Amino acid sequence: MNEAAVLRPAGVIFDMDGLMLDTERPLLPLWPWATKPFGWDIPPEMVLRTIGINGNDMRALFLREYGPSFPYDGIRDEFNRLIHQEFEKGIAHKPGLVVLLDRLASLRIPLAVATSTSRERAVWKLRIAGILDRFAVLACGDEILNGKPAPDIFLLAAERLGKAPCDCVGFEDSPAGLQGLHTAGMRSVFVKDLVEPPPEVCATVWRQCTDLAEAAGLFG
Repeated sequence: MNEAAVLRPAGVIFDMDGLMLDTERPLLPLWPWATKPFGWDIPPEMVLRTIGINGNDMRALFLREYGPSFPYDGIRDEFNRLIHQEFEKGIAHKPGLVVLLDRLASLRIPLAVATSTSRERAVWKLRIAGILDRFAVLACGDEILNGKPAPDIFLLAAERLGKAPCDCVGFEDSPAGLQGLHTAGMRSVFVKDLVEPPPEVCATVWRQCTDLAEAAGLFG
């Protein structure tokens, strides 16, 4: 791979929650509200383990941790109700998002979203945030067999862009997403939100930036 300081990739693929949209941090307080009616108390460290994974993998994680009697479906329904109520008020961008999107648009680099969220909910969030029309294609969690850290969603996004994975750059904030980008053969840019990846995952990262505005300088 060309490791030039300034790169002109064939396509750029973005995670959504926690990377472009400030949607993960506001959700942490909603978990106690969702679990309280069911008599459960989910610790914050368990919630952090769900970041970056899709609904099926999240369900498996909770049932593995708390047993088959855990009322996951009821809690998830209540959680989704609270999410809808919260985000209908508006969804904030992560710092520097518009700066980066404008930079990539000026370079005529096609953009994709690769999110573990379902298509219906992803379109809803991106529309509320006012950035849906920035992206040529979406690849969503309900359109693949294996979620992050598998590479499937990034490979699907590259395919929909019509670009080779090795010619694309992917942006992620989660360890699962960074692992998926590495396995897909894509350069990765890590912008931290809530979770610090382990050293072995950090070792696979192409670039790390403090925010998305800083990342705009990577492309030219």
